[in-house]
Amino acid sequence: MKSKLKLIAVIALVGLLAAAAAGGAVWWAMNARATQAEQPESAAQADDGKPAPDYKYVTLEKVLVMMRGSEGDSVPHYLAMDVVFKTLPEQEKRAKEHLPLLRTVAVKALSAYTLEGARAMTVPQFADVLNKAYHDSYAAERREAPFAEALIGKLIIE
Repeated sequence: MKSKLKLIAVIALVGLLAAAAAGGAVWWAMNARATQAEQPESAAQADDGKPAPDYKYVTLEKVLVMMRGSEGDSVPHYLAMDVVFKTLPEQEKRAKEHLPLLRTVAVKALSAYTLEGARAMTVPQFADVLNKAYHDSYAAERREAPFAEALIGKLIIE
């Protein structure tokens, strides 16, 4: 008699778990469908129906910046990063020709930071600082930048 009661309890528990799993699957499917309906048909297509351009990526490797030290700090601190420029294929050659200028602008923009200030920043914040510095530099020269955006490929602070 006890074994029948245990068997019924086990069957009821398995049925309850199966119902919970089925309910979770239905909820997940409905949530995924609702999220998909909110997004545009394709992330690669713009509002006008044209596909997004096929960007090229140009890398500026080993940008080294000596950071300002705090008062009484005798040990030098460095920031090393690789910057990746997102550019159109027809602008790729021009972007490569501008790499020395882009390195100079990056060093100038980042050398004002202290070790503590740099450690408090996130990678997107570094990218924002660089993009603003590049935009300001090209605007001052009244020239168009040969890239759409600067991205951080690698960042080391020591």
